Amino acid sequence: MITSGRKYFILNKPYGVLSQFSDKENRITLSSLHNFPSDVYPVGRLDMDSEGLLIITNDKSLTDYLLNPKNKHEREYFVQVEGIPSENDLQKLRNGIILKDGLTLPAKAKIIDEPDFQPRVPPIRERKNIPTSWLSLTLIEGRNRQVRRMTAAIGFPTLRLLRVKIKNILLGDLGVGKVRELTKTEIENLKKTSSS
Repeated sequence: MITSGRKYFILNKPYGVLSQFSDKENRITLSSLHNFPSDVYPVGRLDMDSEGLLIITNDKSLTDYLLNPKNKHEREYFVQVEGIPSENDLQKLRNGIILKDGLTLPAKAKIIDEPDFQPRVPPIRERKNIPTSWLSLTLIEGRNRQVRRMTAAIGFPTLRLLRVKIKNILLGDLGVGKVRELTKTEIENLKKTSSS
């Protein structure tokens, strides 16, 4: 849905793609996935080795709102980790983890059934003798490589990481590398400030 020249897309970013439109080192960028308008930019970023939901827009006020940590909107990630965290391990994530750049804000953390995602290309490196599990981790801040650092801090390295939700926007069944425009209702809800 395009209103007054503003454009809003979501993308299911594949593994190995940079969250930008050009790269001096000729690595794979967002421009290889879709013919985006020249004036749009990703809201925040996902690391090259992370996957999932990315919002792309030319609405600067929305970008500023979503990136301002004071607004504390939720971002949910599904995380495949090496090993099976205990309830005590998950509680550490909920309470906050001390990282090099300080204590993380409390997160929501729970073990979930393996999601029905397309296999990653290339596949994750699995070790025969070590089981893996999937977590839902919901954060209200966005530090660099935060999810990976948090799971590593409690002894469960991240193997695969997908963002599945930003505020009210869900990745849903959007295919890997696919793009769609947001609906008018989605845009309106995305712009609503929290009542809390």
